Amino acid sequence: MRSTITISVPEQLRTELDQVSEAEGVSRSDIVRESIRDYLFLRRFRSLRKTMTAQASARGVFTDEDVFREVS
Repeated sequence: MRSTITISVPEQLRTELDQVSEAEGVSRSDIVRESIRDYLFLRRFRSLRKTMTAQASARGVFTDEDVFREVS
C-alpha cells in the first residue's frame, strides 16, 4: 500500500534534487524514498549501537580484541 506525503524544501534543495534525478535517471520520489530508508536505518543502527555499547561496557568489552575474545 502506498501513501502520498507532501513536504516543502528550500528551492536550492529542490534544484539539486532535480539535477541528481535527471543525472541518475531516477525519479525524485525514488531518491526521497531511498533517503528516508537510509535515515531510518541509521537511526535504528545508532539506537541499537548505543544499547549494545552500554551492555558491552558493563561486561568489560571495549575493543575489537575484547569482542573477539568473547566470541572465541
